Amino acid sequence: MNRYGRIFSVQIFGESHGLSVGIIIDGCPEGIRLNKNDFENDLLRRKTGDFGTSPRFETDIPIIKSGVFNDFTTGSPIIIEFENNDIKSEGYEKIKNIPRPGHSDFVAYKKYNGFNDYRGAGHFSGRLTIGLVGAGVIAKKIISEIDIKSKLISAGGLTNIEQAVSSAINDADSIGGIVECRINNVPIGLGEPFFDSIESLISHIIFSIPAVKGIEFGSGFRSAAMRGSEHNDSLINIDGKTNTNFSGGINGGLSNGNEIVFRVAFKPTSSIPKEQISIDINSGQVKKLEIIGRHDACIALRALVIVEAAAAIALADLYLINKNYR
Repeated sequence: MNRYGRIFSVQIFGESHGLSVGIIIDGCPEGIRLNKNDFENDLLRRKTGDFGTSPRFETDIPIIKSGVFNDFTTGSPIIIEFENNDIKSEGYEKIKNIPRPGHSDFVAYKKYNGFNDYRGAGHFSGRLTIGLVGAGVIAKKIISEIDIKSKLISAGGLTNIEQAVSSAINDADSIGGIVECRINNVPIGLGEPFFDSIESLISHIIFSIPAVKGIEFGSGFRSAAMRGSEHNDSLINIDGKTNTNFSGGINGGLSNGNEIVFRVAFKPTSSIPKEQISIDINSGQVKKLEIIGRHDACIALRALVIVEAAAAIALADLYLINKNYR
């Protein structure tokens, strides 16, 4: 399904080349000051136009259709819509029967018996992440004391991001990247054991972001090569402060008062100018595939604010769950 969250829940809608995309937010408390200007900064961070990003340009003006009155949330569901205006679908008509390698084209065709919207990947497109960013703006207001910041720490295996992106563009190819997210001022005890642990819920929504292939918290996979005496974070004060943070700010699925740290791996964009091999769904014949369109050379470049929004949505839901439980 397209819904996430128990109390602060979000539901995405739309297709990349449809009339619009957007988000339905339920469970938002009443009385939160909100108008379209609040979205400007985060939406700008997600925009295309910078080096290595898609040349598709959308105005991305949020249309708040319900749930807000006189610049305050009302407590009823909030619907935010973003119109699609800069659409060029012609290139997808040429390849609609030839799935892009590594993309959702083939599985979407099979799952929906050919009725899926194939233009720009339809409902599978990264275009829909704008709804997550919109919901993230509201979630950040609910958890206003919590600070969430992300940065791109590598792309294509290099820490020199510009060099990595330039190399991929020159080779008519694409690259992935690793985004690190750091969250501060999280109260102790946020989260639930087992299925609703902070790691579980953040991972769940992070994997809703197209192109995500992995996530790790704290020392992550490095911890498998460490000893307990090395990995254990020793408490140094009554507030829960530890001398190291290999646990990434989480113990037993609950926040422990230290900085929450996680890293997200993004794969290379599937749509590349370089010639590839695929199969014609109608004939079953192997065909050469050349993709003509507007695509990111490195999707991770625009993912920072999306990762922050996803984390904020998960924490806002946990915050409201914890508030109701107490």
